[in-house]
Amino acid sequence: VQLVESGGGLVQPGGSLRLSCVASGFTFSWYDMSWYRQAPGKERELVAGILSDSSSTNYADSVKGRFTISRDNVKKTVALQMNSLKPEDTAVYYCNAVGFGENYWGKGTLVTVSS
Repeated sequence: VQLVESGGGLVQPGGSLRLSCVASGFTFSWYDMSWYRQAPGKERELVAGILSDSSSTNYADSVKGRFTISRDNVKKTVALQMNSLKPEDTAVYYCNAVGFGENYWGKGTLVTVSS
């Protein structure tokens, strides 16, 4: 099983980034997918989630209206479009898959929002 994140980097406040996670080794379309983040010295927190069939999404209050999660079950990818980025969005962002009692994590991609 692999979850490989990409798309992180340095961006100025107010800018945008699009994170992507490519999955392999499991039946992607059966699993709910989420993005989490962990800032330095803080607990890992849920950013956004999407059900296996894309019928429902949920977001942390801090990112509602700025971030959008989406998935492509054919390409086995999940994306996080991040707009209007703020310095407090700086963190390592992790891709997560949950289903059938299993919980898979990627290694993360660093997002730094700074001028």
